[in-house]
Amino acid sequence: MRLKDKIAIVTGAAHGMGEAEARLFAAEGARVVVADILQDEAEAVAADIRAEGGDAIAATIDVTSEPQWMALIARTVAHHGRLDILVNNAGISGSSVGDPDGLEGWQRLIAVNQTSVFLGTKLAAEQMAKTGGGSIVNISSIMGFVGGASGHPAYSASKGAVRIYTKSAAVRYGPLSIRVNSVHPGYMPPMLNATNANERADKIALTPLGRLGKPIEVAYGVLFLASDEASFVTGAELVIDGGYIAQ
Repeated sequence: MRLKDKIAIVTGAAHGMGEAEARLFAAEGARVVVADILQDEAEAVAADIRAEGGDAIAATIDVTSEPQWMALIARTVAHHGRLDILVNNAGISGSSVGDPDGLEGWQRLIAVNQTSVFLGTKLAAEQMAKTGGGSIVNISSIMGFVGGASGHPAYSASKGAVRIYTKSAAVRYGPLSIRVNSVHPGYMPPMLNATNANERADKIALTPLGRLGKPIEVAYGVLFLASDEASFVTGAELVIDGGYIAQ
C-alpha cells in the first residue's frame, strides 16, 4: 500500500503504460482517476479496477485543452477533496499523425506530447499547493535524449521539451513541496509497432538486456516517483530502457 489514500490522476490511462500505471496505483492503495480521450475504454478500465477491489473513476479529457484540464482537476477535487499525484502519461507517436514532417503533424505532436504536460503540471501544481504539495510524473521517452533513424524529429522535439520542462518545473514548484520528475521509457508495446517483426528484432538487438520492455516495468518506476519513498527526488530523469541509451 505504497500510495494508501493518495488521490491520483493518470492521463492516457485507457491502455498501454497509462493503464498499467492506473492499475498498479490502485493496487497500491491510491484512489485513481482514469483519464483519457477514449471514454468507453477509460470507463472499462475504471470498472475493472473497482471489480478487483480498487477505487477508480473514469474521466474524459482532451489533454490539449486547458478548459478540459481545469474541469478534470475540479471534478477530482470535488469527488476526493484534493489531488496528490498527477501522471502526465498521455502521448502519441509520429505514426499517429498523417505527416509528422509537415506543419500540421508537428503542431499535433507538440500539442499532445508537450503542451499537455505544461497544462497539466501548471494546473495540478496550483491545486497541490493548496493542500501541502504533491508529486507530478511526466512521461517522456529515450527520444528525449537522443535521435533515432526510425523516429520523427517532431516526436523527439516534443519529448526533449518534456525532459527540460520537468527540470524547470521542479525548481519552480519545489518551494511548494511539489516534486516533478520525468520517466523515459525505451522500446516496448504499444508504442513500438508489435506487428513489424523486423523493427522489433532491430530494437531487441540494440538493447543490452536482449528484449523489449513491458508497460508494468515503467509503471513500477512511476510508482516509486509518485510515492513518499521518493520524497527527496525532484527534477530527476528515470530511464527505463533495458540499457538502450547507455551505449
